[in-house]
Amino acid sequence: MTTDKTPANRSSLIVRDFSPSKLRETFLEGLLTGLSWLLVAFIALFLGLIVVKGFPTVAANGFEFLYTAPREGLDKGGVGPAIFGTVALVTLMTFIALPIGVLTSVYLVEYTGGTNLSRIIRAAVNNLAGVPSIVFGLFGVAFFVLFIGRGLDSALGYSTTNPLFGKPAIIWAAATMALLVLPIVIVNTEEALLAIPVSLRQASLAMGATQWQTISRVVLPQAIPGILTGSILAISRGAGEVAPILFTGAAFLLQDLPVTNIFGVVPFIDPTKQFMELGYHIFILATQSSDVEKTRPAQFASTFVLLFLTFALNFTAILLRAQFRKKAIR
Repeated sequence: MTTDKTPANRSSLIVRDFSPSKLRETFLEGLLTGLSWLLVAFIALFLGLIVVKGFPTVAANGFEFLYTAPREGLDKGGVGPAIFGTVALVTLMTFIALPIGVLTSVYLVEYTGGTNLSRIIRAAVNNLAGVPSIVFGLFGVAFFVLFIGRGLDSALGYSTTNPLFGKPAIIWAAATMALLVLPIVIVNTEEALLAIPVSLRQASLAMGATQWQTISRVVLPQAIPGILTGSILAISRGAGEVAPILFTGAAFLLQDLPVTNIFGVVPFIDPTKQFMELGYHIFILATQSSDVEKTRPAQFASTFVLLFLTFALNFTAILLRAQFRKKAIR
């Protein structure tokens, strides 16, 4: 005896579930799907508006907007110093936050385990992640500028009327921003380290390697793609934040870059100088300009440049992560 398995006969055997729980589940699934697409549409609309409004100003006059300084009360000129300041700030922030965050995570995962000390540190990190960003800015002024900066000036013999370190500067802004992004780096690095199988550590230790050799030659190389993922999130957060640098280093308008020449030849970021930053520049254009409507094209163009810069930094980090992942697989 054979059974007819044609589609028509199979569909006639399907029993549809119209119970209240199934209908509620279907409704919630449709609602969440609709909200997700609504969010995607909103983001696409937002990005499209910035591109349409901002790109013509950037492309005018052969992209002069990208490398010239603002002039005529911010109504004319470009954002060259702000782009340089943003890149310099993110670079310094990464150099400060990444080593501290990775070493803290290594200590928590590989050395302390589930001790009370690790629980206290994790609780402190979680609390740090919930602090508003403006509080970081006020803390940066009090701790880095007034306490550490003026302390260095007193120790090195600089006067309070002409301080070298006891004033807003890019190094204090980067240090404040590093504190802001540190929880992101620590949490993501911890997850990357915990994802490495314990058997790899045990095999390395069984071969006679020390714990540090196991961490540095087995665990960390395998975890680098995950660590870079956390770094991408941290860079994105840092590049878009303004509140922490309001009082610690960002300047309203500067014609010069925060650069000094070492031995009169090699240019280097001067950590004691103030700087312009794209997010702060957009804030000033939108709120402090004498004619806000007149600066509207510059606002859209500066926002377009900031978004492009953030995407470029993320894309670079993603490429690095892919390269490290290929090496780890080999």
